[in-house]
Order: sequence, then structure tokens, then C-alpha cells
Amino acid sequence: MNRRKFFKLLTLGGIGTAFSPLLLKNLYGKPGLPGKPATNISDAMKYPRTEFSMPGKLPARVIQVTHDKCILENKIDFSAADEMLRKGMLRLTGAGDIPSAWQNFVSDKDVIGIKVNPIGGAQLSTSREVVKSVISQLEEAGIPATNIVIWDRRMPDLEEAGFTEANFPGIRIAATEFKDKNGSFYDEKGKLYSEEMMDKNWYYWADVEEKYDAETIPYMTNEGKYSYFTKIVTQQVDKIINIPILKNAGASITLAMKNLAFGSISNTSRLHKDLWAETCAEVCAFPPLRDKVILNIADGIKGCFQGGPGANPQFFTEYKTILLATDPVALDRIGYEIVLKKRIEEKIQKADYPAARKYMDLAQELGLGTAELEKIKLEKITL
Repeated sequence: MNRRKFFKLLTLGGIGTAFSPLLLKNLYGKPGLPGKPATNISDAMKYPRTEFSMPGKLPARVIQVTHDKCILENKIDFSAADEMLRKGMLRLTGAGDIPSAWQNFVSDKDVIGIKVNPIGGAQLSTSREVVKSVISQLEEAGIPATNIVIWDRRMPDLEEAGFTEANFPGIRIAATEFKDKNGSFYDEKGKLYSEEMMDKNWYYWADVEEKYDAETIPYMTNEGKYSYFTKIVTQQVDKIINIPILKNAGASITLAMKNLAFGSISNTSRLHKDLWAETCAEVCAFPPLRDKVILNIADGIKGCFQGGPGANPQFFTEYKTILLATDPVALDRIGYEIVLKKRIEEKIQKADYPAARKYMDLAQELGLGTAELEKIKLEKITL
């Protein structure tokens, strides 16, 4: 693994071995460890909630749609993906038609940001077919293409995964970090372009910091104890549709909450060692995410069960499913159970490791959703 790929995985998803059962035990269960670094989570809790605040309009409810022929010879079928999404949206909302289903969450006045996960390149990122299905149905519901933005943290990752204006004509593609036509992260004054994308009024403070070298800093934006939110979520979009891909991160997963938290702030490398779980939960508790994420759609048509969040072909699998929920914690718990079952089948682990779900428990404590499996209403549709 080269240096660039290492930092790409570390900063956006974490190295999977960091979540091995042994290390999880050491991080979360061993007596005598020093306390967790302090954070400013109390700041997030001061803001009043809205009708759309996590867990959203339909807490503790998840729709799972499975289609046996949604992927054939490693190619996702758009018509099948679109049918899966349609059936799921109608069941989730109880609406009689697709426009009404989507209008439960968005209006033609909203600027809608579609948060994808492109770090797995063309082989293991949020699929273009699922995203195109979402856009098609939004337009069917009266949302103009000019009001839709596909976004993530890094433009090179978006381009590598195929999220380009050529593949999505009329749709804006946005990123916090990007290079100019000369391939530089810096403007003519030597300032990072991503620095202009940081909203200094919104930040996640944690009492831990790390020094970055010249090669790493463009992927972090800043050092110190502050992680700033991107202006994409604070200023540029009104609503967010979160579309992660179903992948493991060691014994844990990288799904709805990780996709939002680590994809929306700067200076993330410092947070992995001691605060990975806390970051996944606490960053989502701040209003720019808590109050704007109106729907989570887990792309589980293709995913992985080991080696995540990187793209290691020997661990790819076809789950042939999507999950829909307004509750990101409940969605993550169901996604976790799917990956766990596959990992046990493949004899990678023998049983559940509760510590791998720590971030879900923390998120539940923050009122962001439901982590307890017995309290989640899961409805399954087979096509």
C-alpha cells in the first residue's frame, strides 16, 4: 500500500485492522486505560431539534429490499435498482405514488445534497445506478436537476468512482477538497482551496491533535484540535440524502454515520486512534448533519465483508439489497447484522463483538436513533 492510498483510507474510513477483536477489547474494555479525550459534544446538544432532526420522521424503522437479479456479471442493472428504490420508498412512506413519497421529505425549493462514498474507486463505491435512480425519482417528484448536488470530501475520489458531470449531466458535483487544472491543491497564494470550503463557525473540537507532513496536510486541511465542517453542509444544501455503500471496517462497519461524520469535517486523522466511535456519533449530532439528513439509503447491491473500507476484490460480495430509513442508527444496526452474518459464514469471526457497535450505542444516547435490534421494525421486500 503506497503512502497516498494509506492516508486516503485512514482519513476517510480508518484502517480495517484497527477494529480487530483484540484491539477493540483493548480500546473499549481493558481496565486502567486513560479516559477518552474531551470533546465539544455539549455544544451540539444546545440547539433545538426540528421535525427532520435525526432519527427523522420514521424512527426505528428500516425497509430492506432484495432483488436477486439486480447485479449480473458484476454489472448493476439500473432498472432493477430503480425498482428496488421505488418499492422501498413506497413501503417506507406509505405513499400511493413516487412523487408523494419523496415529497414527504423534500420540495422543489430545497437544494438537495446527495452524499456518496467514492473512496473504493470504480469497483467498490456507492453505485452510479442507485444514485441515478434517486435523481430520476427526485425529478419525477418535481425537483429540478439544478437543485441537486452530488458531493463528498474529495473531488479526485468522486471522479475516480465516476461521479462526473459527463455521467450526471445537469447535476452539480461538489467536493471540499479539490485540485486546480494544474493538479495542485493550492492557489496562487499558496493557500489550500479546501481552506475556503471550511466553515469556521461550525466545528468538532476534541482534545487530541496530530502533526501532518507536507504530503498529508492537503488531505487534512488543518492541524490542531478543531475539525471544521464543510460549507457544503452548513451553507450550500438544505437537505441531505445519505447513500453509503455496505462495507466492513474490521469487525465494525462503515455505513450511514461514518459516511456523514468523516466525510463532513477536516482534520480527521487525529480522531481515529481514540475517538473513532465518538466521532461517528458526535459529529452527526451537530445541526448541519442532525437537522439536514432526511433519508439514508444503504447501497448493499455490492459490498464487502473484509478488507474494508478499501477495495480488495477477494472480499467483494453481492448482498443484492438496499436499506432505507430516516433513522441512520437503525439502518447501521441492520447493515451491521448483514455484514456480521457474512463474516461468520466466511469464518472470519465466530460471533458478534459488541464493541464494534459502540458508535451506534453512543448515537442512541445522543438521541440520533435506535441501536437496539429488538426495538427496530425491519420490513423486508423480495423482488
